[in-house]
Amino acid sequence: MELPASDTPPDKKDALIVVAEDDRMTREYVAGLLKGHGFRVETVQSGQEAIDRVTRGGVDLVLLDIMMPGLSGLDSCRLIKTLTKDSFLPVMLLTAKTDTDSRVEGLKIGADDYICKPFDERELLARVGGMLRIKGLHDDVHRAKRRLTKLAVQDELTGLYNYRYLHTRLAEEFKRAERYRDPLACAMVDIDHFKQFNDQHGHDVGDVVLAEVAHRIRGAVREIDVVARYGGEEFLLVLPSTHFSGALTVADRVWRAVGGVPVRKAGKEFDVTVSLGIALYPSRDVRTKDQLLKAADRALYQAKDDGRDRICVFQHQGYIYKPDVGS
Repeated sequence: MELPASDTPPDKKDALIVVAEDDRMTREYVAGLLKGHGFRVETVQSGQEAIDRVTRGGVDLVLLDIMMPGLSGLDSCRLIKTLTKDSFLPVMLLTAKTDTDSRVEGLKIGADDYICKPFDERELLARVGGMLRIKGLHDDVHRAKRRLTKLAVQDELTGLYNYRYLHTRLAEEFKRAERYRDPLACAMVDIDHFKQFNDQHGHDVGDVVLAEVAHRIRGAVREIDVVARYGGEEFLLVLPSTHFSGALTVADRVWRAVGGVPVRKAGKEFDVTVSLGIALYPSRDVRTKDQLLKAADRALYQAKDDGRDRICVFQHQGYIYKPDVGS
């Protein structure tokens, strides 16, 4: 069964329409008509005022009179379309000109619709409703596109970057480090005994632990550092322009941030610790991106083999760093 079409979109009360008209009577008439049908309306007297209002954001439709002193409706439309080229803000022209050339000129410079004066109330409302429906559809598509783009680079559970994005970013950072002979560090982070959280308390607790650890890691690193979920309960930190001492400082902050306070879920507390493996470029056995990853992984396994809840640095033979909780 097909539902009857509505004259105005269902969310019309949320739509904000800007009416730019220098004639006071026409301006008040159009604004009153639209307000009477549930729209939010703001009025301005010139094209420049319309542009200024659009710049502040939150506008869903602009009605522009073509003939205005100073900046004309056509020029205003052209500028508004330039300002909103990355989104979609419909512009409808109000014109007393009925010749085809004037209408075509308006459409060519980016207007989405027009209506001739004197206009029929029903036609104006129908065209306004149509423009807002189109904007609503466009906004839905834009939101879906942004969500898909986000999902393409983001791990859904933790909110961190995902494995695919990680390798792209790591390759970029490694090339930059090679080109400018800049240091680069990687830190592999593993949640200790994570399988026990799932086995003993259920996967919902495991998910909470993963998400909370990710949040604490993100809060312990710098803005330029890249934090990604490497897989399962492992995370990878890419630390640009970072020497040995800087990498150890970051790793120490992460270790303390994760293990310093128990993770809480449904009134229960769970002690969580992590093991970390650090690798550095340039160094004797690290000349490629893949070697850097393998070195961080080897350091991580060394930390786990030596008892977990500690930090190991690759190539520093026998170097296992267990931070002092009291310091």
